Amino acid sequence: MPLRLTVWYFGTKITHMAEPIQRVQTGVRIEKRLLKVLKGLAEHLDMSLGDLIEGIALHSFEGTAPFSKETRRKIEQLKSVYDLDLTAADSHKVSEKCGDE
Repeated sequence: MPLRLTVWYFGTKITHMAEPIQRVQTGVRIEKRLLKVLKGLAEHLDMSLGDLIEGIALHSFEGTAPFSKETRRKIEQLKSVYDLDLTAADSHKVSEKCGDE
């Protein structure tokens, strides 16, 4: 019988039957300032970066917002700290500079 878990996820209490999952290590390239904001948010929410990314992706796949108003305010603070000015509209327009310029 699977273990029954109760977890707090982005301020919402969720009780469910734990299904075994398999995680893999991956290397992804991501914009530097965006990564800093994600790491800062994961730290603020007391979760791993991987768990944060999984949650964002799963919410996105369902077309639901993953963050509360309070968390979105924290994201805006982190974006300001790390000078992140990219928006969703920029996601297919960004170009990468080469080297350590």
